[in-house]
Amino acid sequence: MPAPTRSRVAMAPDVEAERLDLADLLDTLADHEWQAKSLCAGWTVRDVVAHLTLADREFATTALRMIRARGNFERVTEDMARERALRYSPAELVAQLRETAGRPRRFPMSSAMDPLTDILVHGQDIARPLGRERPMPVGRALPALRHVWTSFFYGTRKRFAGLRLVAADADWAGGEGPLEVRGPAGDLLLIATGRPAGLAGLTGDGVSEAAARLAA
Repeated sequence: MPAPTRSRVAMAPDVEAERLDLADLLDTLADHEWQAKSLCAGWTVRDVVAHLTLADREFATTALRMIRARGNFERVTEDMARERALRYSPAELVAQLRETAGRPRRFPMSSAMDPLTDILVHGQDIARPLGRERPMPVGRALPALRHVWTSFFYGTRKRFAGLRLVAADADWAGGEGPLEVRGPAGDLLLIATGRPAGLAGLTGDGVSEAAARLAA
């Protein structure tokens, strides 16, 4: 009996639902909102959307550029997102996001949980600076938080060493220390991926220290 194949994308129906829901939100944006600053430093809303459309495109190009950039993934993704944002109109980018929403593919060297994490966090990168409500269901945010906490790529445990992060809406806690940071899993996911915007929804005697770590 052959061994079962491992899904390329974890929680694929949730990833598709998040992408389609974000596309619906993007349809409501005014022209000036596409040029607004996102939570990603140096990225506009349009840049972030362009990045999200790359989840199922230009894999060979990405791999080649990674080699040329000597493995600098952040540099490659930033360059490709900005180039794509200039190449396509907002309407075209939204159409591309919808077109590939359900395709179970992911970037080279990424993990099965990264597509869900990516769409959840980047959805907030877009919505929060625009004052738009985009709830993160705990059933999706919690698995992403668990993934980020244990992933070497994000360095979350190292960044928050000595602090204890506790989800107020789920059975999860990470880290050890006398200072506690408590709040919704979605807000913890934001600070776990380096977004200070998540601090607004958190409480506890460790919040100021968490803010200092993020600023550093």
